Amino acid sequence: MTPWVRPEGILCLAGVDEVGRGPLAGDVVTAAVILPENHQIEGLADSKSLSARQRENLYDDIVGQAECWCVGRASVEEIDRFNILQATLMAMRRAVLGLTIKPDYVVVDGNRLPQWEFASEAVIKGDGRVEVISAASIIAKVVRDAEMLSLDSDYPGYGFAANKGYGTPQHLEALQRLGPTAIHRRSFAPVSNEFKVEQEPLF
Repeated sequence: MTPWVRPEGILCLAGVDEVGRGPLAGDVVTAAVILPENHQIEGLADSKSLSARQRENLYDDIVGQAECWCVGRASVEEIDRFNILQATLMAMRRAVLGLTIKPDYVVVDGNRLPQWEFASEAVIKGDGRVEVISAASIIAKVVRDAEMLSLDSDYPGYGFAANKGYGTPQHLEALQRLGPTAIHRRSFAPVSNEFKVEQEPLF
C-alpha cells in the first residue's frame, strides 16, 4: 500500500481512530491526537499489532509528547439507539472537538468521516500508515482496555478482563447462562437473542 503523504502547508495535523466497534459490551472509544512534527516517539503502529506492554509504554510517550489529545466515546445506549457506525462517528467528533488546539487538518482511520467543519480525510488502514492515527489508536485501545478491566469486577463471570467485551466462546456461554448486563449492546444479535429469551412469558 502506498505511503500516506501529508498535504502541503498543513501545520497542525490531528489523527483519529476508534476502538470497540465489534464488542458485544461496553462503550465505543475514540481518540484524537496532535503530535509535534519533531516528536521522539519510536514504534508507533496499529495498536492491534502491538502487545499490551508495548501499547502502555507508547501511551506514556504519546501523552508526554503530544501537543494535545482527547478521548471521545459513545455510550451503549447511544450505540443501541443510533447504530454502531453513527455512534462511532459521534464519538470521533467529540474527540476532535475536545482538543485544546484546533487542527488545520484531520486524518481519520477508515473510509467514513464524521460531519464536522474540519478539513479532513479518511485513510484506509490509516492506523498502520499515519503516525498520528497510530497514536490515536493506541490511546483509545489503552483507555478502553483499562475500562473493561475495571468493569470485569463490576460484572463478574463474563471474562471482560480477557475478552474486552468481544464475543469469545467464554463470553457467549456466560451470556447464555447469566443473561445480558447493563453494559451489553442489546442491538447486537447475540445479546438481543438472549434478551428476547429472557423477556418471553412463561405462560
